[in-house]
Amino acid sequence: MSISLPWYKRLRDTVLSGTVWALIRMLRAVSAERAAEAGAFWAKLIGPRTSVHQRALRNLRRAFPEKSEAEREAIARGMWDNMGRVAGEFVHLDHIWQFNMWEPAKSRIEVSGATQFIAMRTDGKPALIFTAHLANWELPAIAAAAQGLDSAVLFRPPDNDFLAGLLLNQRAKVMGNLVAASHVAVFELATVLDQGKHLGILVDQDRRGGPTVEFFGHPCTANPTIARLARLYECPVHGVRVIRLPGGRFRIACTPPLDLPRDASGKIDVDASMQAITSVVEGWVREHPAQWTWFYRRWREA
Repeated sequence: MSISLPWYKRLRDTVLSGTVWALIRMLRAVSAERAAEAGAFWAKLIGPRTSVHQRALRNLRRAFPEKSEAEREAIARGMWDNMGRVAGEFVHLDHIWQFNMWEPAKSRIEVSGATQFIAMRTDGKPALIFTAHLANWELPAIAAAAQGLDSAVLFRPPDNDFLAGLLLNQRAKVMGNLVAASHVAVFELATVLDQGKHLGILVDQDRRGGPTVEFFGHPCTANPTIARLARLYECPVHGVRVIRLPGGRFRIACTPPLDLPRDASGKIDVDASMQAITSVVEGWVREHPAQWTWFYRRWREA
């Protein structure tokens, strides 16, 4: 904590850190399933009473004008349920991965598209992997590390130093190389691909100055990093998503390599590719809308 901060901000951060550590100790004392249930209970109790909930509803009206207000409210409340579960599961990241390919009934995790994961692990080539804030989006990176897939993850740390450090420490225990988004991150990302590793990137948030894409029929901007790297390295681009299942279980699904659009010179077209990737994400969200984070400012005017 920087001593240059005003006293009231230092007090705020001290209270925040004390509260968070107390919650972590409480949630670590119970199973991941019970921690997720507790997180869901409090998120559903508090979340709908916040202004963030109203932003989620505005986004849902934009995305699903054909649905009733009651249907959109149910999706928003389902979102809070999922977010609370993610929070409860966060303190159990070091043992949440339970996968047994020989006895699936004993696994917490189901895998769809396993041949794609195997191919990535054995082909000796770099690959780009996009995902979205669906279900528990921490799991793809955990899965890659657990299954021996040499990988790195681009992430955007929170502005709060305490929370940023907490996230980094928890993730570093169970994930591959972590690359914080910054103006110099592109050099680290290039090194990852030069070494033949696999790079995971979340692609479902707004990026000022990025290419304009259509998402649920409305224009917004996208982060073009993954398409630019695909154009530069000509490596496969896969989509990986997580689906939350009943009973504290998950399905991780991997797409085959996308056939991305190309320009007149034969190179991958960055803007058109971001539209293709965004359309894949939209399909995922439409399938399980309550498992996506609707409070993001995906459309800046929302």
